[in-house]
Amino acid sequence: MSAKADVDTPAAAERRAGRLAGTVLRAQSGFFWVQTAEGLIECKLRGRLKRERQNTDIAVIGDEVEISLVGPGEGAVEAVLPRRSKLARKAAGPRGAYKEDLLVANVDQVLLVFACAAPAFTPRMLDRYLVICEHSELEVTIVATKADLVSPEEARATFAPYERVGYPVIYASTHTGQGVDAVRERLAGKISVVTGKSGVGKSSLLNLVVPGLNLATGAVSQLLNKGRHTTTVAELIPLDLPGGGYVADTPGIREIGLWNLPPEELDWCFRELRPFLGQCYFAGCTHIHEPDCAVRGAVVSGAVDPARYDSYVKLRLGE
Repeated sequence: MSAKADVDTPAAAERRAGRLAGTVLRAQSGFFWVQTAEGLIECKLRGRLKRERQNTDIAVIGDEVEISLVGPGEGAVEAVLPRRSKLARKAAGPRGAYKEDLLVANVDQVLLVFACAAPAFTPRMLDRYLVICEHSELEVTIVATKADLVSPEEARATFAPYERVGYPVIYASTHTGQGVDAVRERLAGKISVVTGKSGVGKSSLLNLVVPGLNLATGAVSQLLNKGRHTTTVAELIPLDLPGGGYVADTPGIREIGLWNLPPEELDWCFRELRPFLGQCYFAGCTHIHEPDCAVRGAVVSGAVDPARYDSYVKLRLGE
């Protein structure tokens, strides 16, 4: 029986005796730093967990786990509790197969940060991120930074297609302070992924949202880093906000837009296309060239934004 499915039997209760509950804050080179009621514990996986056949990562940042202490400040991960959500991508597996590359577990939301200008807005990249979030069924907020560089009308026109289909958009500026309180309220008490195109001001915004975040990040990294692991690291950065909260920092998030989503699942990941799916004349319609296509008809009628449809087509064609 999997450790994730320990049932309430006397034997299972005995196995759990003395265990501590915690959250994985950092994962690196087979080591996991787990925040518990007794502090931060450096852990490794129990051998029986590693022996189980896995088609995904056994433990990642954000996972809720049960550990046992094996020495001062050291422990072993005994069980990984069921995940309520996840952010993942596909990675090459053995023998040409694909496996799930899990980046963060138990994510509450994703904040996609894109600038109104400098750098120029890239709708195709935003659409790619949104597709991944929709496929993972994660709550999304778009943060439009550098709103002070354009007029309010231009900013809203840029992101209007996303607001029309239900994505909340926060217009923000680190120079004027616009939107900072709204972002702070979004982050409070939640595990968040904050990502977007390089140069859009993510770090500046977060440092303004949570004063001293750089110092807090440095303190956490110093506490966690013991100098013996040199590979890339993924961690949850604690936020000094009402109700707490964490921001995920993992190098893989910067490449999440490259996930090769199955083409037949792409149309569902565009919210505005969903009302028309299943109404096309041909089953399995790609919505690109077939006659009597309900989606293309919706584009002609104005029910679907042409630019968003064009983004769908390019993604479907692998462009």
